[in-house]
Amino acid sequence: MLLYKTLGFLFLGLGFVGVFLPLLPTTPFILLAAGCFAKSSERWYGWLLANRTFGPMIRNWQEQQCISCHVRRIAVLSMLIFGGYAVIFAFEDPYFIAFAATVVLLSLFSVLRLKLCAQ
Repeated sequence: MLLYKTLGFLFLGLGFVGVFLPLLPTTPFILLAAGCFAKSSERWYGWLLANRTFGPMIRNWQEQQCISCHVRRIAVLSMLIFGGYAVIFAFEDPYFIAFAATVVLLSLFSVLRLKLCAQ
């Protein structure tokens, strides 16, 4: 119980950081946090479900294992814009560039593989 709650806060924090840091995807971390809170804390699970940004995304995933086209569009565009900026302009070291490009590509691949919800 404590382990799930701790992991829930860790994933929630990573998801929050992912809102501002383009190399970290937000959606998977929020979904993982919801799963952990569902097993450990009704209060935090309820808070996530009541959140107007994350609640619908979590419910779609739980009920249909899908994400909305809008969520996918925002995720892909933000990764391309901010991740692309990081790859092209933010790093000079070729190892950092390669690492950032790999993270962006893997994130894009994972988001594009998710099923879209029927409208």
